[in-house]
Amino acid sequence: MTKLPDTFLRNMERLLRDEYPAFLASYAMPREQGVRANGLKLSAETFARMSPFPLEPIRWTADGFYTPERERPGKHPYYHAGLYYIQEPSAMAPVEWLDVRPGDKVLDLCAAPGGKSTQIAAKLQGRGLLVTNDNQPDRVKALAKNIERYGATNAIVLNETPERLAPRMPQFFDKILVDAPCSGEGMFRKDDDMAKAWDEEAPRRYAAMQRGILARAADMLAPGGRLVYSTCTFSPEENEEVVASLLRDRSDFRVVPIPAERGFAHGRPDWIGADAGCGERCPDLAGTARLWPHRLRGEGHFIAVLEREAAVEGREAALAIAAEPAAEREPSGERPSRHAGKGGRAGQRDGDRGRTGGAPKPSGRGTSPGTTDPAPFIAFAAEQLTVPLPGTVDVLRDFVYLVPDGAPGLDGLKAVRPGWFVGTIRGGRFEPSHALAMGLSRDADSVRSVSFAVGDADAIRYLKGETLQLPDDRLRRSGPDVPAKGYCLICVDGYPLGWAKWQNGMLKNEYPPGWRWA
Repeated sequence: MTKLPDTFLRNMERLLRDEYPAFLASYAMPREQGVRANGLKLSAETFARMSPFPLEPIRWTADGFYTPERERPGKHPYYHAGLYYIQEPSAMAPVEWLDVRPGDKVLDLCAAPGGKSTQIAAKLQGRGLLVTNDNQPDRVKALAKNIERYGATNAIVLNETPERLAPRMPQFFDKILVDAPCSGEGMFRKDDDMAKAWDEEAPRRYAAMQRGILARAADMLAPGGRLVYSTCTFSPEENEEVVASLLRDRSDFRVVPIPAERGFAHGRPDWIGADAGCGERCPDLAGTARLWPHRLRGEGHFIAVLEREAAVEGREAALAIAAEPAAEREPSGERPSRHAGKGGRAGQRDGDRGRTGGAPKPSGRGTSPGTTDPAPFIAFAAEQLTVPLPGTVDVLRDFVYLVPDGAPGLDGLKAVRPGWFVGTIRGGRFEPSHALAMGLSRDADSVRSVSFAVGDADAIRYLKGETLQLPDDRLRRSGPDVPAKGYCLICVDGYPLGWAKWQNGMLKNEYPPGWRWA
């Protein structure tokens, strides 16, 4: 059983009263482990049929499953193929209440390591825009890696503070998630280190930070939009009181009630101080939700759903300000895109409807004179891929990105990934990225591929970075004119793992060293 801080225990006994013994007993119960199927690659039903380990559905999400703690889901080829994300079950709940729809513009403001961002990406289904951000440089690296493993193609990854983002993107997003940094009380059973690091001043310190983050997030929400504020802590200072501060300052926001079902409990406005200042709106805080480890199979969480009034003057002007840099970078002619109804793709062959008509000009975002010509990428896409690619080609130095449709201008912001990173151009030659492979859906998306069965030892050897011997009759080629030599998409059971180069019976491994099976 986790050793819990004495002050924390006294606080919880004071708040929970009759429920306190059951709450305390929950710390002697096993921790719950969960995985979430990647809806960008397969349905939850398909994943359940092919899962290599036992699954049990989670009540508050259609894509999530409990797995036994003895299982090691991170040590399986399907994990490397991005077919699922390992996530604590309660942490899957906030995005379910964000109500993301394909085509939405969504911001995940405090996103690292990226679990909730990948959940949002699956709900967008490649349509719309995901801006995922974290202000910690060391954590944003994990965020970018998880976005790429999941195969999200319409995401931008930023490393910025809310204070710098808000004036650049006023009223821009349809949906915003603020999974705020917190004292972590709800994770004590899962993580002993969080319990050891806690002190009685932590809730007040974090609450001051959370109020600022939530206020800036509210500035970026479009009229009629939805904002979900969540934490993994129990303290009312970081939960109901933070939401109360927004209700006090912003009359155009309201609480959307979350039903007390599936093990969720109501928020507790009776736990906040009289100086919270939300007045007659304080009872609305009962419509927030608390997830208690003694009431459901998961760790502790708090969720508040907030909506902004639809009728707010000035939204059109604000959107024009945010979109202006993006409009300036539009290439002439038709834009390569694979979004439904938008024609064309990067590098379509002559004669195809919506072809680019030559290399599109670079967007100029953050580039210097003499920026690399994107033509090698356009040629690669036309010759090596069988599917259209989304977005606008943007070359930053030697790095090639596909910027999602509707993306805001990013000049002056720290963009870790200003779009889907598809590869590099060096010496006039294009080298595809691992992220490009992971953004493809199936082995047939490439003109040349190999799909190993999940039990094939060569699948593990590939993930370890080894060179493989493979006769050319093992290659799947899209047509009789496709030569055996060249880039080959490596898959497991049809789902992409990465690239290799085939030549003379050998597969030269292109799997990134930092991703390899240890």
